[in-house]
Amino acid sequence: MLGRGLSSLIPAARGNGGAAATAVAVMASAQEPGETIQELILDEIEVNPLQPRTHFSEQALAELTESVRVSGVLQPILVRSLPEGRYQLVAGQRRLLASMRAGLKTIPSLVRQMSEQEAMEATIVENLQREDMNPMEQARAYETLGREFGMTQEQIAQRTGKDRASVANYLRLLRLSPTAQEALERGRLSVGHAKVILGLPTLEEQDRVISKVIAEQLSVRATEEVVLRMLKPPAPHEAVERQVDPNVREAERELERALGCRVEIHDRNGRGKVVIEYKSLEDFDRIVEALSRK
Repeated sequence: MLGRGLSSLIPAARGNGGAAATAVAVMASAQEPGETIQELILDEIEVNPLQPRTHFSEQALAELTESVRVSGVLQPILVRSLPEGRYQLVAGQRRLLASMRAGLKTIPSLVRQMSEQEAMEATIVENLQREDMNPMEQARAYETLGREFGMTQEQIAQRTGKDRASVANYLRLLRLSPTAQEALERGRLSVGHAKVILGLPTLEEQDRVISKVIAEQLSVRATEEVVLRMLKPPAPHEAVERQVDPNVREAERELERALGCRVEIHDRNGRGKVVIEYKSLEDFDRIVEALSRK
């Protein structure tokens, strides 16, 4: 009964139509009037310093390298001109890496006149359209768009074709401890685990739970129980654990996953109260925004 209203209380995420994603893909492959494809020397091409991707699948890269070795580079990379006859990569890092590994000396390139800001923004947004970026790479990419270009979360969402709630959730991952971020980046921790662990107030507590999750291969649900016990340990005089109807408990868990904080529902025959805990004003503002989102 209590769970029926949760979908209206916390609306499902809505996308922005994917227009921005398409725009970047077209920009990386289509020629503008007066542009030509050039064979550029690999040693003259520099990687964008704001390139958000730091991890690549070795198997996929090896397969691409072999394809390049046999058939060459079928789609040109996108670069911009730098002083002294050098170039900066905008899109196509995997093709560039594969060409280097394949022993090529040159690579087909589309040279576009772009400012430094346009190139950096395009590099980040182009990578965010790819599904193989790990969660921390995505989180840092969103953070870079906000820091370097002064974008709000709403502007980031519009520019990347994502919904604002997703952007906000990824940015929250930057509040994880360095140990948690590394575990998430290497696939030893899931985003579901990370959301639960973010409910802990200190980095030290996060690290304790992470060690337990990895060592014991805990599920997200089991991790929730560990975190809840840490947030609200039973008082010495409490003889038994709080008795909660399974439907109420599930409603609590659903709210906790959606809001990223501890929630208790006190129900008596269909009447009661919902208690939402927050650890900071930032948490409070985020919770209010989530509950009031249309």
